Amino acid sequence: MHDAPTAAPPAPLAPEPEPLSHGLKQRHLTMLGLGGVIGAGLFVGSGAGIAVAGPGIVLSYLIAGALAMLIMRMLGEMSAAMPASGAFSVHAERALGRWAGFSVGWLYWFLLVVVLAVEASGAARIAHGWAPGVPQWTWVLLFMVVFTATNLAAVKNFGEFEFWFAALKVGAIVLFLALGVLAIGGWLPDTSPVGMANLTGQGGFLPAGWGGVVSGVLAVVFAFGGLEVVTIAAAESRDPARNVARAVRSAVWRILFFYVGSILVVVTLLPWTSMEPGESPYVAVLDAIGVPAAGQIMNVVVFVALLSALNANLYGSSRMVFSLAERGEAPAGLLKVSGGGVPRRAVLASVAFGFVSVLLNLAWPDSVFLYMLNAVGAVLLFVWALIAVSQLRLRRRIEREAPEKLTLRMWGFPWLTWTALAAMAAVLVLMLADEGTRPQVLWSGGATAAVLAVAGAREWRQHRKM
Repeated sequence: MHDAPTAAPPAPLAPEPEPLSHGLKQRHLTMLGLGGVIGAGLFVGSGAGIAVAGPGIVLSYLIAGALAMLIMRMLGEMSAAMPASGAFSVHAERALGRWAGFSVGWLYWFLLVVVLAVEASGAARIAHGWAPGVPQWTWVLLFMVVFTATNLAAVKNFGEFEFWFAALKVGAIVLFLALGVLAIGGWLPDTSPVGMANLTGQGGFLPAGWGGVVSGVLAVVFAFGGLEVVTIAAAESRDPARNVARAVRSAVWRILFFYVGSILVVVTLLPWTSMEPGESPYVAVLDAIGVPAAGQIMNVVVFVALLSALNANLYGSSRMVFSLAERGEAPAGLLKVSGGGVPRRAVLASVAFGFVSVLLNLAWPDSVFLYMLNAVGAVLLFVWALIAVSQLRLRRRIEREAPEKLTLRMWGFPWLTWTALAAMAAVLVLMLADEGTRPQVLWSGGATAAVLAVAGAREWRQHRKM
């Protein structure tokens, strides 16, 4: 009779020092935290949410934003205690085992490199509109080459690009809020006070009831994706624990203010019935208050937002696959680091798959690429759920073994963590019940199941060797 194998001891809380550069500054992380979730999903995609929820979309954004804030706080707590280039993938491995780190790392990498194609193609469409003589594929190639070069150079180049990209997005939101408040008060030329007519007319504040608010949550929750990159980037700053805590603290409330504030301006100034899915409500507002060339101005902002997301996703995907390689969960050849501390092979591996995704998007947008996009449609929720479960497990352990590392604490632990998990489960159930979003859940569930099966097979093979 054989003795049962002894369970492997949990991984130590303190990770090995990263071989990567430490070229990111506090201002880079702070602006990355602020600008990371301000993208085309807000500037353009918010129109679809307004169309289904009416003015009640403000509540939808409050609910989705509150969930994103909780996830950000959990991530901040773990990253401040255990900064690592793999961030939540490393946390999942330490909390739940290798299978969890492997699964969440590869799922997130797949999500980023597929979405990267959407961003490159979207930016190329805008650029093609400005220069119709240049084919769309040429713009895609140009963007991919430029940002590959940026990510292959020193990490401070990535930080500078993202700092100015984010600064422009944040500046655009602040200016929009200022103009919107002046227009609501009737303090702009040729305007009069708006009052509450658009919030209470056309069916009232909740024209589709609470069902509309829920549908709005489904339409907008994924716009908050992208906040995770700041915790990945923190590992490449001089003082990761302190910097990520400061970035999270400064970003959380401001993100909610920017999102909810700007949407409140939109539905106060314009009747919600005038919104068209696929068209930017921000352009409609700027047109209504008489801003010249509003469409072109917003095109520039959306263009920058797409390039910013492209840059951040290439960075995040390369660091995630590098971290997987560090832990033996990806080919060891990806561990090659340049003299400047950049994982160049990891960057090239990520951009190579990104190029494939772009080609599929250009060639078969309604078939092959659509299936890939559906396969990552709900993956962000699975990633967030593993972040929450990891935080539940690790918080107790950190309190027991290294309480001094808890420089940033999750609010209302453990009740708010459980609340976030319940909210994510509810979103998944609602997506399954909705015909439009059901394929995303099913395809994403299939992709997740496939990765989990590979992780399980690796664990089983490992135990066989013991």
